[in-house]
Amino acid sequence: MRFFRVLPIVLTLGWMTACAVQPTTTGSTLQGDAAHPAATQGWVETRLYFGLGAADDPVNGMSEQAWRAFLDKEVTPRFPDGLSVLDVYGQWQGKQQVVPERLRSKQLVIDYPDTQENRARIEAIRAAWKQRTGDQSVMRVTQPADVSF
Repeated sequence: MRFFRVLPIVLTLGWMTACAVQPTTTGSTLQGDAAHPAATQGWVETRLYFGLGAADDPVNGMSEQAWRAFLDKEVTPRFPDGLSVLDVYGQWQGKQQVVPERLRSKQLVIDYPDTQENRARIEAIRAAWKQRTGDQSVMRVTQPADVSF
């Protein structure tokens, strides 16, 4: 019996070791493409957090179809070269609220050259969401990014 209790642990540890990400020293696979440079200077990564509705009430709030329509209309035209969207769980305590709301949320991740024009595009996305939903805020986190394709 002891063997069968230890076997799943050994198999799990072996799988985790085999799947561990090993650092690579290979260079960029794309060269000479302005939208996907081999190396960057002055790029940033921005993460935006959008609340879709109460976590306990998936029927109400923003649907997946409505989110994609927003993405297609407001985000993709401003950043057509690429972006990532993650489903996340979030909490938000707005003005005058006693306890935080638990929210179904989306995290939008965009890497781009840090220019006034691109920062204005980010702010336009935030404004469009607030106008569409009536939300008080779209959280933005921007930090320097070392990007290579």
